[in-house]
Amino acid sequence: MFGVERRKSRLNSSLAILELIYHSTVRAIRRNHKNALVGLLTNILQTVIFIGAFIVTFNLLGMRGSAIRGDFTVYIMTGIFTFMCNIKTSGAVIGSEGPTSGMMLHAPMNTAIAIGSAALAALYTQVLSIVVILGVYHMAYAPVQIEDPVGALGMLILSWLYGIGIGMVVLAIKPWWPAFARVAQQIYTRVNMFASGKMFVGNTLSFSLLAMFDWNPLFHIIDQMRGFVFINYNPHNSSLTYPVYFTLALIAVGLMGEFKTRKHASASWNAAR
Repeated sequence: MFGVERRKSRLNSSLAILELIYHSTVRAIRRNHKNALVGLLTNILQTVIFIGAFIVTFNLLGMRGSAIRGDFTVYIMTGIFTFMCNIKTSGAVIGSEGPTSGMMLHAPMNTAIAIGSAALAALYTQVLSIVVILGVYHMAYAPVQIEDPVGALGMLILSWLYGIGIGMVVLAIKPWWPAFARVAQQIYTRVNMFASGKMFVGNTLSFSLLAMFDWNPLFHIIDQMRGFVFINYNPHNSSLTYPVYFTLALIAVGLMGEFKTRKHASASWNAAR
């Protein structure tokens, strides 16, 4: 009949939030497929198809000579892995639970936990897929040598954070303008198929060609990653600070937009979608 309110310490509150993030992440991983293993295999298959398609394209167009001196397949993998991590993360954040979702009725669930869980689920799936693909390639075909694994992992994390920033900005716009949000996500994915520079090395581009790519933070991230992966490549036409500052700006704008959207959330938005 009577309830006694217990005050939670900061440690207990933090542990409760971490537990909630964990369960929300597991739910996000299983959202597309009830069997997590099948979902992982599907993501691995998509990545392998991308890698195979690019290898065939390079061979048909005779562009293998423009690649970095080293393992050609690893060169292709660096671009595909970074691109997939960024695209999958932005898509997961855009598709996360909004302020009018039924999940938000269950305290202490909130949009920050939903966004974080979706992003962590995407990172978990991508990292596990990368480990499996590189492991199979290392054992079945050729040894994989990475000059600076920590730096390469840092670039993967940066592409993940950049995807979070893009996703948060579009997610903040989504309740106000759902049609634009869907189109923006598709345009971003299609444009980065070419503009991310997966098929090119920054040091070999002329000034006119470089202007077509250096506006894109993902181009800088991929080019810098190849500098960490290959011992004989030192990127001169890309920057590490530009994508970092751009990502921080996007996350800041996304946080402000999400706060504004959450304050004006209306249950009628769900009916309009």
